[in-house]
Amino acid sequence: MQLSMPRFDQAAVLVVGDVMLDRYWHGGTSRISPEAPVPVVKVEHREDRPGGAANVALNIAALGAPVRLIGVTGKDEAAHCLEQSLAAAGVVTRFQRIDRQPTIVKLRVLSRSQQLLRMDFEEPFETDTAALIAEVEQQLAGVKVLVLSDYGKGALQNHQALIQAARVRGVPVLADPKGKDFSIYRGASLITPNLSEFEAVVGRCADEADLVAKGNRLMGELELGALLVTRSEHGVTLLRPDHPALHLPARAREVFDVTGAGDTVISTLAAALAAGEELPQATALANLAAGIVVGKLGTAAISAPELRRAVQREKGSERGVLGLEQLKLAIEDARAQGEKIVFTNGCFDILHAGHVTYLEQARAQGDRLIVAVNGDASVTRLKGPGRPINAVDRRMAVLAGLEAVDWVTSFDEDTPENLLHALRPDVLVKGGDYGIEGVVGGDFVRSYGGEVKVLGLVENSSTTAIVEKIRQK
Repeated sequence: MQLSMPRFDQAAVLVVGDVMLDRYWHGGTSRISPEAPVPVVKVEHREDRPGGAANVALNIAALGAPVRLIGVTGKDEAAHCLEQSLAAAGVVTRFQRIDRQPTIVKLRVLSRSQQLLRMDFEEPFETDTAALIAEVEQQLAGVKVLVLSDYGKGALQNHQALIQAARVRGVPVLADPKGKDFSIYRGASLITPNLSEFEAVVGRCADEADLVAKGNRLMGELELGALLVTRSEHGVTLLRPDHPALHLPARAREVFDVTGAGDTVISTLAAALAAGEELPQATALANLAAGIVVGKLGTAAISAPELRRAVQREKGSERGVLGLEQLKLAIEDARAQGEKIVFTNGCFDILHAGHVTYLEQARAQGDRLIVAVNGDASVTRLKGPGRPINAVDRRMAVLAGLEAVDWVTSFDEDTPENLLHALRPDVLVKGGDYGIEGVVGGDFVRSYGGEVKVLGLVENSSTTAIVEKIRQK
């Protein structure tokens, strides 16, 4: 399946559900309490993160999609903290705030990245259902997908009214279900239970064939558009009426914490579908995102650069020959990871030991190395008739195979000035025996705070000398 990164900036999503605040207290443990056989944690760091439906909205915003969130909170410090965190991420919130009821808070105490204790502060909400439905109907304007993030805490009490309100407007409804009564999600476009939730409704599944049969039966009974079962280390299974089952393997390289993985799946699905992706492709993107999030501690959001990098790995384009637009995206992702970008350029007609040594030295100036290669016509103008010996695509292919080189691109002008303006590298490197002031594009790179460096070349190594030696023989 060919994956691509969707245009999330046009993918407006509305999330409705149970919002909560995930609180983390971190500290060291060096002794056991004299009062009871439990470790004593000296709290050194506190962290608050949006959880539940708020985490779904945060994940969607992190992908760059416009998102609105409707939920129920108390009138307390936790609600204020949630609103501030979400607003900072670009999430538009519409909270129904209820007196004398606490905002749901889940407090986790951790030491050395291990969770020692979790405490839940919550009471079932007395939600004003009519007011919530009215708010949803108002916010559906301009929305491309509605997400019901159901944790069974009381915010969602009339699922059918919400589903029908969306269907009347032609808005697909995705639901992350809870409980054993899935009939409340009848008519949804897609529901995303995990395997335990699914088996609690349909019974134990002996194998994949049994899962598919029971899933198809459930879709028919509930008039669902699709069913996605998340299966932990076994990946995900997508079922659609009149389509073969799609089984995708788990993509996690290392599982550190599964908290919030379900939120990541439905948020990525919603954003991708809102951006116009077909359901199988959206499912594959969600599966990739889940593989990233389980490698993080606690409730976490996946950013667009992280997902794009995973997509590039799938396509084999994390390294290698890239066009200008691909290269811009790759640089954006690298900078999001705090990486320094190094740029060099040349003809590289016949690759030799001097080139290899020089490129290794250039790569050592930062974290990522771009090699820009003169096009064939440019080489002819610079080097004369009969050059280049090798066409530009072959020169780039050889360069891309070097360990020191991350990305290779080409330019048709005699100098890389225009390319430097488009890419704005952190370091511009050239090899040669001329002064640093003679480096083409150096003034521009220095103008925005970049560095310019000149590296020495390996003696007795040059393409021109190699060509002349061949001619003499």
